[in-house]
Amino acid sequence: MRLTPYVRAAGLALLAGGLVLAQASGADAKRERWKLASSYGSNLDVIGGNITRVLKNIDAASDGDLKIQFFEPGALVPALQVFDATSTGSIDAAYSSAGFHAGKLPQAIFFASVPFGPSVNEYFGWMVGGGGYELYAEEYGKYNVVPQVCGIVVAESSGWFRKEVSSTEDLRGMKMRFYGLGAKVMEKFGVSTQLLAGGDIYPALELGSIDATEFSYPTLDKSLGFYQIAKHNYFPGWHQQASLLEIIMNGDKWKGLTDGQRKTVELACGEANIWSMGKAEATQGEAIAFHKSKGVAVHKWPDETIAKFQKAWDEVAQEQAAANPDFKRVFEAYTAFRDKYRPWKELGYLK
Repeated sequence: MRLTPYVRAAGLALLAGGLVLAQASGADAKRERWKLASSYGSNLDVIGGNITRVLKNIDAASDGDLKIQFFEPGALVPALQVFDATSTGSIDAAYSSAGFHAGKLPQAIFFASVPFGPSVNEYFGWMVGGGGYELYAEEYGKYNVVPQVCGIVVAESSGWFRKEVSSTEDLRGMKMRFYGLGAKVMEKFGVSTQLLAGGDIYPALELGSIDATEFSYPTLDKSLGFYQIAKHNYFPGWHQQASLLEIIMNGDKWKGLTDGQRKTVELACGEANIWSMGKAEATQGEAIAFHKSKGVAVHKWPDETIAKFQKAWDEVAQEQAAANPDFKRVFEAYTAFRDKYRPWKELGYLK
């Protein structure tokens, strides 16, 4: 059968149209649109700006192929329940910190912050070069969750109190918001602890539901207004000398990304670690001066009090290790790295 020029032209047009549609379909297949729940509000100093900045960087670096929409705490799921929602695929991803999942994974605290733990450089030594990230990925992988360190919280204060604390005896009977395993340390001194999301702390202080709180470093605490109610701020933050933030992603959704999209997330988070540390570290002196100007008494714990906290932490760590084999395994790996690192720390750095 011989085709007329018109039929041939029509056929070519249909073929061309099909190729265009196929190319468009292929392009669409590479585009991902995710929803990200957060444990932290976007208005929080540095921490909030960090995640919105990360998501913009991912969008720009992927040329729009990967867009992740940020949702404030509670908009999709409660702030402290993002791990389970990510695990089941109810949400694609979340911005959080491993300490918020310690009820499900007590060992996760080693990937967030540890009482009397390392400074930022030692922490990253373990996470990047000492096997920490491999353990992190393995523990989360049991729940179909892929983690990525995506921000650094520098050293914190150890609490805001309505009344001056002259000795650990003054802690007995207090109700306090506390994060991570530091809460179990405080419980050894008769403190009743609870974990609250950032946005819930001020109302709890104002209503008297809690007598004291810890949350973060001075500029972040300033943004939440603790100085208006609690006039005694204590340092150092023995429970959080450095903390890691994270983006966690549903494992199936992560597998569905292209290699380039996955690398974009990794690089955006790597840059966020540098930015969040530098941004926070630069401004804490000004915030401390601000708090003093508002009538806050800034205290430093006496050495003997720090020693009591340290002794209590050692007890908590041993108790947790005895009760949970996964905790014990991660704790031993973490401790072994710190032992190997110690000669360098003692020789290479000023005390």
